[in-house]
Amino acid sequence: MFDDKTLLITGGTGSFGNAVLRRFLDSGLREIRILSRDEKKQDDMRKKYAHPKLKFYIGDVRDPRAVAGAMRGVDYCFHAAALKQVPSCEFHPMEAVRTNVLGTENVLDAAITAGVSRVICLSTDKAVYPINAMGISKAMMEKVMVAASRNLEGTGTVICGTRYGNVMASRGSVIPLFVDQFRAGKAFTLTDPAMTRFMMTLDDAVELVLYAFEHGRNGDIFVQKAPAATIRVLAEAVLAVLGKPDHPIREIGTRHGEKLYEALLSREERAGAEDLGGYYRIPPDGRDLNYTKFVEQGEARIQAAEDYTSHNTERLDVAGMQALLMKLDFMRRIAAGEQNVTAED
Repeated sequence: MFDDKTLLITGGTGSFGNAVLRRFLDSGLREIRILSRDEKKQDDMRKKYAHPKLKFYIGDVRDPRAVAGAMRGVDYCFHAAALKQVPSCEFHPMEAVRTNVLGTENVLDAAITAGVSRVICLSTDKAVYPINAMGISKAMMEKVMVAASRNLEGTGTVICGTRYGNVMASRGSVIPLFVDQFRAGKAFTLTDPAMTRFMMTLDDAVELVLYAFEHGRNGDIFVQKAPAATIRVLAEAVLAVLGKPDHPIREIGTRHGEKLYEALLSREERAGAEDLGGYYRIPPDGRDLNYTKFVEQGEARIQAAEDYTSHNTERLDVAGMQALLMKLDFMRRIAAGEQNVTAED
């Protein structure tokens, strides 16, 4: 499906974009376009990959003209551009709205106008039962995606989404922070040792997007089943990989807008979700505004359902978390004694 096609990745200089490039730069894709607003990261990526099929577009998803220009001639789009840091969005909520909500509207409008075949929008577990500005903006992003996907039958455009939890060792995440603290001789800082988070590798995130790409219909949201661990277990597993189990750990308390645990599906979503083995498919609500009452059986199904959270999924112990960490290339290299290796190498 990718042979001789053009793929656009918004926010493509981030961890997800780099993972896609490692996977597809030598595939049959004719061209891979990177749209982002950071010229330094684009220049670093240009030098790192030095590949003729990689094209760069400076622009912000907030700017409809920049998005429309990058979208011309595109066959597929992975929409990864977002503000993702929870505390930053708490202090600047309208910035989250402008990028995560209005930016998504710009991307989808441009994709529909350009006749793009498939658009995959990347969301987060924080969009389920959101309590922080980042999660609220991502929940609205999902609503914008589902709304834009209506009435697209017969147009040749499919718009669907993915939702996943913490991506291990992604830019700005806690595992690279732990490694940096260890190298600086500082104690690991934990927000709340009992806090649980879903754990996924970057490869898992790419696989989820590709699964949605292959199987998605308009308005679908796909969730990959994932294990979870407490932050304490994660820290102890990192120290086990580093060979320093007695390294100090300091508790600093939760940050602005953080939850004790995350959910990948709400109870209402899980009642109507399709279990696909390793994934859940959440179909859109296909009703129009001429409402009809739920049948009693449907109401009973919702009442009987359970949400899918990092507290009730498979729980990893230190050994299990350590085994998952060893799927990360940079953690294997650190365990082997390499110096100065980072998650972005």
